[in-house]
Amino acid sequence: MDQGNFPKGKKLNRITSAIIASSLPFFAAMSAPTFAQEAEEKAEDFENIIVTGTRMSNRSAADSPVPVDVITGEEFRQNSSSDVQDMLRTNVPSFDVNTQPISDAATIVRPANMRGLSPDNVLVLVNGKRRHRGSIISFLGGGISDGAQGVDISAIPSLALKQVEVLRDGASSQYGSDAIAGVLNFLLRDNDEGFEFRANYGSTYEGDGDNYTISANAGFSLGADGFVNITGEIRDVEGTVRSVVRNDVQGMVDAGYLTQSDFSTINNYTNEVPQYWGQPDVEDDYKLFINSAYELNDKAELYLFGNYGKRTVTGGFFYRNPVTEGSQRGGVYAGPLVDPLTGLADPDGVHSVLVGDLDGVGVGGSCIDGIPIGGEGNVFPDPTFLAQVQADDNCFSFIETIPTGFVPRFGGDNEDMAFTVGVRGDLDVGNGLGYDFSAQRGSNRTDFFIKNTINASLGPATPRDFVPGGQEQTETLVNLNFVYGVDVGLASDLNVAFGAEYRKEEFDLFAGDEASYALGPLASQGFSSSSNGFGGFPRDTSSSQDSNAVYIDLEADVTEQLTLQAALRREDFSEFGDTTDFKLAGIFHVTDDFRLRGAYSTGFHAPTAGQASITNVTTQNVNGVLIDQGTLPLSSAAGQLAADFIESQGNGRPDLGPEEAVNFSFGASIDVADMSWTIDFYNIEMENRVALGANVNFLDALNFAGGGTDYATVSEALTELDASGIIDRSDFIGLDDLSQFRFFSNSFDTTTRGIDIVGNYSFDLWEGNSRITLAANYNETEVDDVGTLNPIGEGRVAAIEDLLPNLRGNISWTHTQGALRTLVRANYYGGWDDTGNGVDGIDAAILIDVEAKYSYSENLDLVIGVNNLFDEYPEENPSAGSLGQLYSEASPFGFNGGMWYVQARYTY
Repeated sequence: MDQGNFPKGKKLNRITSAIIASSLPFFAAMSAPTFAQEAEEKAEDFENIIVTGTRMSNRSAADSPVPVDVITGEEFRQNSSSDVQDMLRTNVPSFDVNTQPISDAATIVRPANMRGLSPDNVLVLVNGKRRHRGSIISFLGGGISDGAQGVDISAIPSLALKQVEVLRDGASSQYGSDAIAGVLNFLLRDNDEGFEFRANYGSTYEGDGDNYTISANAGFSLGADGFVNITGEIRDVEGTVRSVVRNDVQGMVDAGYLTQSDFSTINNYTNEVPQYWGQPDVEDDYKLFINSAYELNDKAELYLFGNYGKRTVTGGFFYRNPVTEGSQRGGVYAGPLVDPLTGLADPDGVHSVLVGDLDGVGVGGSCIDGIPIGGEGNVFPDPTFLAQVQADDNCFSFIETIPTGFVPRFGGDNEDMAFTVGVRGDLDVGNGLGYDFSAQRGSNRTDFFIKNTINASLGPATPRDFVPGGQEQTETLVNLNFVYGVDVGLASDLNVAFGAEYRKEEFDLFAGDEASYALGPLASQGFSSSSNGFGGFPRDTSSSQDSNAVYIDLEADVTEQLTLQAALRREDFSEFGDTTDFKLAGIFHVTDDFRLRGAYSTGFHAPTAGQASITNVTTQNVNGVLIDQGTLPLSSAAGQLAADFIESQGNGRPDLGPEEAVNFSFGASIDVADMSWTIDFYNIEMENRVALGANVNFLDALNFAGGGTDYATVSEALTELDASGIIDRSDFIGLDDLSQFRFFSNSFDTTTRGIDIVGNYSFDLWEGNSRITLAANYNETEVDDVGTLNPIGEGRVAAIEDLLPNLRGNISWTHTQGALRTLVRANYYGGWDDTGNGVDGIDAAILIDVEAKYSYSENLDLVIGVNNLFDEYPEENPSAGSLGQLYSEASPFGFNGGMWYVQARYTY
């Protein structure tokens, strides 16, 4: 729900906006301060007014009962990256986001974490209004983000931001679902005049990863009563290669089967390595944001803001090896020896080259069969094989047409748009009843593509490029909020805020082209179906859910020393029932320079419509037998049969409902001369976290539904159960070949605890002004219960507990003297474990960033900077040769090494 601060007409709104725009967090009680000289000069006259975590119109960050970081837009942009998520990672130590080189759809919309929790557990606002989610469900999320559907923060251009407020506390009772780890509020620029143009160019020390960003911001007045502010951005980022030649490929090179010149044919991307890991390519990245308001009269203001953006992101997949044992090419080049009559795999499991009989097994002549792979050097040794296959036009092997193997190139075209319109002001009730009524609609859509791959079951008729379909998340919100000050004899009026919200979210899947999901004529001979690497969606599907919420929020200065806050919210979901949450918080001024604060709250995250309804069925070749595996909704007929079967095991019945949380925090802040320090402890207990569970054997569930009948196949079971009236066959269309599936349900419990420390010190030096700032976070998460109905595995437990560093921090020194401003920043990343890649005890790392800005004139600034000055890399994977992955993709600071950048900024 929106933050609900209500200006009294345009004049008050202008004053408040000016205060926020010119303020910076000189008090680090909650903030990492700005380094912009202009803002520093203005900060001497204004306190840092916040709009997040409070509904009082004049609350400063220093007086907030909960910690709120305030980061100005200028500080945000002191970074080599132009991606807002990377900028947040630099400025907020508890915020983590990783590069995703081979993570299916997560490559397109990267999942981000705050305090080590899921992307679902942080609420994102723009101008105080809830931001719609991204369209991607991260099935591959590194263990921490698996199954999450978070907001696509990268759709926001940094130049559009006046400041970012980061509420580091639970706030579900104030804002609704997801505000467990905290709230990110992106406040858009609202100047009604002026123009700013920025051009950035950068690259890595390795000479790859070239990137540029061109952005502009302009403010215009709407007569004397309004403004419109527009930001546009164009961005392009080339991919990087941080890989090694795989062991199996090196064996093929040593045997003379391949040469390095074949590598670019294999992957259509680089001749350095066949299997590339690295930063994905981001192309045609366009963003447009608008923010506007117009004073209708002295008591009402109309406002509008929105955005449109699109981009294309492309990454890679694993190498499909044509001849080497154990190299991820099942159902393409080879498979276990199979009896063509019975379809049963040889019990010895010896792999053989797949040769397809194009007119069908048992029709016409037969094809060569049973050629084992392996041999000296682990490379297929028989040079006469290809000639034998080619001699018969009825016989086919992909070694004929794609002899060097291939690497699929996967990506998507992402489109993001949103529109919010509202009216706010005062009603003539008592001292004035503030109101804010708004409506908004936002959507995020991704259309996938996969190239340089095949649908093996189509044999020689397969295309090489496919369109697997797409996904779209659409959300509609309507808010009505009020705020009223009541004199009850306290040091301040009792601020009473209350309101209601209606929210609807829709999740749509769009069918891919037929070849992307087809079960071709060679499927019965062991060739895999669907576009290899990412199978297409066979049909359009749509689902939705809505919720209604009401809240009340009370806040007052009880005395000159004590401020108390209380909030209560009730929310009712169409699919998951209702939940009631509360918050109690307060701050006590022991002295003018020493404060104590604390908060206790409950929170929740409701499953998304996508998590509740996602259907994704793919066909795979397992031990020479084609089986369909997929993700189905728990609420579907198949999901309920599985729930019946699981319940029969005596452990209870799986369910899908809101995650629940309890937050506790306590902190202190102190000002000493020109220094400010804060320390905040937090503890977050979460129960019933949503997860994708282990695969359920569909036939076992059907046999149980049939009273223990031993059906031979899924198709037979469905037919018999329909005839018996136990099921309705129409509820299971398309599932006749489904062997096993999984679903989202409530699963495991965790406890997250940590400490935030923030401090800064300003002083004069060398006839200029200097500032030193420090921000550090210690965070640890422990899995208390892995769950019994839908348990998570050891690998995910290890990821949740150890994949992120427990300790993160940075210390910055900025100095301004005349026309020159310099920045030196040290970023510390504590040790961590990547158990999934067999790398434990990874050492801590320190990365140094430097930047210098020279004001060439009143209007022109020139900037040069380096991130990761000393070219630090994470530790190399000891098994890099198995998959070509030189560094862990979970590295908290990436794996590109040092990066330099230059920038020109022109303003008037």
